[in-house]
Amino acid sequence: MPPRADAPPAATTVRRFGPAQRWAHRVTALLMGVCVATAACLYLPQLAQLVGRRALVVTLHQWSGLLLPVPVLAALVSRAFRADLGRLNRFGPHDRVWLRAALRRDRDPASRPAGKFNAGQKLYAAWIAGATLVMLGTGLLMWFTHLTPLVWRTAATFVHDWLALTVGIVLAGHVGMALADPEARRGLRTGSVGREWAEREHPLWRP
Repeated sequence: MPPRADAPPAATTVRRFGPAQRWAHRVTALLMGVCVATAACLYLPQLAQLVGRRALVVTLHQWSGLLLPVPVLAALVSRAFRADLGRLNRFGPHDRVWLRAALRRDRDPASRPAGKFNAGQKLYAAWIAGATLVMLGTGLLMWFTHLTPLVWRTAATFVHDWLALTVGIVLAGHVGMALADPEARRGLRTGSVGREWAEREHPLWRP
């Protein structure tokens, strides 16, 4: 049956994220950016000489790292945010299909089935959450030096430094992929994405 002439047109956009998801992402990104920037200033002599004020840089690094879990914990009051966490924590058969296609570098959307979040986004979220907790724990051991023996602090420093390098590399990849997908950025900026993009990139998602 053809649509009625007075029927409203189909919406061209769909709602992807609410305020809680968007603000949690923004504040987390800001804190992570401060962490990475101050870490670079602490470990690279050229930046250290350029910036100076090492005590202030150390303080910014410590407190931005300590506050990193706060946006996520605050956003837990949102039912939509908790629902998205549940989606990120669930892997299904279609996620294995997506990963196999990604490993083959198959960019055909038909071979990469995904729900609201694809398998790559789920793996990134799980990894960065675990890395943040490890960085927070080792950072506290390095901060409160009088609470632990020297061997613990030495091990914590080793893990913290090398994991920080890994986090920097992974974050650079994350930012690069975001820059390559304007519609995904629009979803985090405005909360809405184009219906055509959603159906192509996330065909199993039912907004």
